[in-house]
Amino acid sequence: MKKNILVLCTGNSCRSQIAEGYLKFFAGEKAEIYSAGIETHGVNPQAIATMKEDGIDISNHTSNNIDEYRDIDFDFVITVCDHAKERCPFFPTKAVKFHYNFSDPAKATGTKEEIKEEFRKVRQEIKNYCETFVRENL
Repeated sequence: MKKNILVLCTGNSCRSQIAEGYLKFFAGEKAEIYSAGIETHGVNPQAIATMKEDGIDISNHTSNNIDEYRDIDFDFVITVCDHAKERCPFFPTKAVKFHYNFSDPAKATGTKEEIKEEFRKVRQEIKNYCETFVRENL
């Protein structure tokens, strides 16, 4: 039976979108992956470009609000930033909660190349986390 996994972030624009992409990639048919935010900010174009560099297309992802998923019984909820963890609403669910505070590459400053490098760094951290999560939990 497939597991339901929710990745939760503040705006569902960057970190949670990257994690959704990698969890889908690593979990395959073992899980249904959802991502949401406490708010919705749209999918960050640099997150799309950074994932494309690694062969994963998230260009069709949408930015969703956590309220859209109230009726889904999640097995796992992964918060990828402290803000979402602190503001995560109560889910009447048996979901096992995981948390990792990834830095927000959307807040990176500097040259275009420096910003791209920050996105790549965070992408790699999330990729490693997702691969380990799937191996250990699914």
